[in-house]
Amino acid sequence: MRQPEFGGSRWSPRFGFRWSLTVGFLIAYVVVYVTELAVPRLFPQTAGFFYQYLALSNEGLAHGFVWQLVTYQFMHAGFLHLFFNCWAIYVFGVTLEAELGGRRFVALMLSSGVVGGLLQSVMAYLLPHYFGGSVVGASACAFGLVAAFALLYPVCELTMLVFFVIPVNVQARFLLIISAGLALLGIIMSFFVNSGHVAHAAHLGGMAMGWFFVRKILHRDDWSRLAGESGPAGRSQPRRPKLEPLEPASDTDFLQNQVDAILDKISAHGMKSLTTREREILESARKKMSKS
Repeated sequence: MRQPEFGGSRWSPRFGFRWSLTVGFLIAYVVVYVTELAVPRLFPQTAGFFYQYLALSNEGLAHGFVWQLVTYQFMHAGFLHLFFNCWAIYVFGVTLEAELGGRRFVALMLSSGVVGGLLQSVMAYLLPHYFGGSVVGASACAFGLVAAFALLYPVCELTMLVFFVIPVNVQARFLLIISAGLALLGIIMSFFVNSGHVAHAAHLGGMAMGWFFVRKILHRDDWSRLAGESGPAGRSQPRRPKLEPLEPASDTDFLQNQVDAILDKISAHGMKSLTTREREILESARKKMSKS
């Protein structure tokens, strides 16, 4: 998947590299994966340690190994498993980290993994024949980022390489819908065919947490992120300052009642959180101030 620049409708590559928490997570995944491979070969007596104590399993949770809800997120079952999770986390993580800030980004990552792991564990408890076994991987974290990205930038176009060859453009909100549909389909298909040891419930749980994080923690019921500038009928309306018409009774009222409120929103959520109308109000204010 390739990500477009936010300033335009076409994707253009971003070159260069800088350290960030996103990169820190990726390095941790690689280090843990190499350790998983190297330590049992160097010390055969440790074989099985990682999956017994660090991978997520209902048996481990039953023994009080609650840390498995975090440690499983840093383990991976193979190189391709590691590669695709790292790629997805890097694509969405760089932008989300800049938007959310370091602490909230880490909270989003880890909480998505924890909730995804919990949902997978509940399914394994209820239906052990279909969802049993140990779980490893940062997939729930990655899908949590997909959900958060879709809520923050719903109409942002992403280019997906289907079968790594065919480029297909899709808006972020539709990518979330497709991802959730595939996870649900995977859960249903697990009752009929072998799912290939894919933790579909963990994926769905990660997306649910990403959605909850943005809606309830970050924007507190701001439905406009996913539905457009106005929330869907019958649902709670966004908690945003009330905007007056573009031409208020006086310049003083305009600056005090509208621009200040929008500046507060920028301070809280960043420039990218503004709607088209709010940007028009700022532009109108700028023109008025330039004439004065």
